[in-house]
Amino acid sequence: MGRREVLGVAACGMALAACGTGGAESRPSLKGKVIAKAADVPVGGGTLIEDLKVVVTQPTEGVYKAFSASCTHKGCAVSAPKDNVIRCACHGSEFATDSGKATKGPATAPLASFQVKLQGDGIIVV
Repeated sequence: MGRREVLGVAACGMALAACGTGGAESRPSLKGKVIAKAADVPVGGGTLIEDLKVVVTQPTEGVYKAFSASCTHKGCAVSAPKDNVIRCACHGSEFATDSGKATKGPATAPLASFQVKLQGDGIIVV
């Protein structure tokens, strides 16, 4: 393999690494941690916890869900949910706030989910 081919392979590898999924497996465990306050998660919407790369939703009154904030298409960060839809501005993918299921492509896989419960006024990963 010549010098150009080696440099090309190295550049491709770095580009692929930059487009990783950034899913739940790439972050420290959130288990047992309060990730949001219930008052900050509106019904039919949610909140984006940027530093944890998690989106917390309340699809119906008193029901809380949490998902990875990394789009399953190319790993872009999704936005805070609105009207029961989690949107990715990079390529237009949309996900359901009650299941994380991809409802509009190009993403086809659901967002990684976390089990959560309400404890006091905090939403905790279980």
